[in-house]
Amino acid sequence: MPSARLTIDPHFAVGTIDRRLFGGFVEHLGRHVYDGIYEPGHESADAEGFRTDVIDLVKELGVSTIRYPGGNFVSGFRWEDSVGPRAERPRRLDLAWHSTETNEVGLHEFDDWLAKVGSDLMLAVNLGTRGTLEALDLLEYSNLAGGTALSERRIANGKTDAFGVKMWCLGNEMDGPWQLGHRSADDYGKVASQAAKAMRQLDPSIELVVCGSSSAHMPTFGEWERVVLTHTYDDVDFISCHAYYEEKDGDLGSFLASAVDMDGFIETVVATADHVKAVRGSDKTIDISFDEWNVWYLSRFQNVEKIEGIDNWPVAPRLLEDVYSVADAVVFGNLLISLIRHADRVRSASLAQLVNVIAPIMTEPNGPAWRQTTFFPFSITSRLAQGEALQLKLDAPTYDTKDYGTVPLVDAVATHDAETGRSAVFLVNRSQEEAVTLTVDIAALGDVSVLESHLIADEDVYAKNTLADRERVAPSTNDTASVAGGELTITLPPVSWTALSLG
Repeated sequence: MPSARLTIDPHFAVGTIDRRLFGGFVEHLGRHVYDGIYEPGHESADAEGFRTDVIDLVKELGVSTIRYPGGNFVSGFRWEDSVGPRAERPRRLDLAWHSTETNEVGLHEFDDWLAKVGSDLMLAVNLGTRGTLEALDLLEYSNLAGGTALSERRIANGKTDAFGVKMWCLGNEMDGPWQLGHRSADDYGKVASQAAKAMRQLDPSIELVVCGSSSAHMPTFGEWERVVLTHTYDDVDFISCHAYYEEKDGDLGSFLASAVDMDGFIETVVATADHVKAVRGSDKTIDISFDEWNVWYLSRFQNVEKIEGIDNWPVAPRLLEDVYSVADAVVFGNLLISLIRHADRVRSASLAQLVNVIAPIMTEPNGPAWRQTTFFPFSITSRLAQGEALQLKLDAPTYDTKDYGTVPLVDAVATHDAETGRSAVFLVNRSQEEAVTLTVDIAALGDVSVLESHLIADEDVYAKNTLADRERVAPSTNDTASVAGGELTITLPPVSWTALSLG
């Protein structure tokens, strides 16, 4: 059996974990909103039409800030359509997902839903087909207490107190040819700078996220970030990263190492941002909002699900409803490890998405809601990862991958909360055949024991939770964990994710 060794010392901190790292993303796409969070006829629906079974699961998931309303959807969105009396709201074509948007759920309703799940609103403005004026209007409507036409319109629409939105995204994936209003880095950088300056004149307290490349594998990557930040460095607080991963052509080994790619992505964007900082002689640091990340079988959407036809614009079609396996959950948990590992610069992240659409939560119309395999790494990590992320020393055997070269069989991150004295360790074993024995030097933590242990693994790495078998996969206890003589010893099964709470 292969062995690995890890050393944890709370004196070596990477950075404080911002709770916004455990954010989510709700887009008007497929059955995310309609038949997902909102289904007035469902037996669990509350007075506002929101499914309370979904509310309970989102609360359990532990999501902090939720990005809204897109995504690609935002680049064709007219925010005014989503406020005011429902009967007067227009139906619009959504070109991003070739669907019809009814606007039955809009800004006010979504804010009400956020209060029910205990999450904060992160708004994206349309810089694809609209611009600075419309962004200013939405900010005034949302954040000004009253006394102007737009703030009074919000009050008349039933919201006396301002929404008080803190975090704003300046468009979405503007380097993507699929994006309405797609433009060059130079052109987008100028527009984003203008919008940011204007929005700060209205509300200097807001935090702004400028669009980075829509993928580390875009031909624009790197140079896009440099050019955009050259225009906007003084105007914004974050630059976005987006990344999705899937198993391709049966190459499970490369898929299990996806976090290696995420690590490189983050570190390259940080280096690019710091290059612009140095060139400008600035004392300001730009952080990362990794506001779209997940496992997504994009190839299936492109080859099977894509809706086409000038007369075919369905309402809430079934789109992007990936059903996740144990292997997907292990990769998903490893992506969370990567985000936490970079907590000094990744200050915000949004799991894309929450319900039905590449989501940890699934629903059936007039039926149940259930947890996908990816639900568990997120809910457990968001609860246990507190305080500071720690710099670790890890010695582990390696294996070769087609996509990422030679990578470690084991990956890990740890956190420590000085206030409570509790620590957490998150681990993955990427081996497809062998368990790995891990010895963890925890002497620097003092006299601690294992308070909780959670394991996701299965003899069938492609086991899934489905409508027919909603509890096929669930976390178990890793009962191999033991502490003695300042060391923690644990066995990590093949293709597994483990979380431990120590205190």
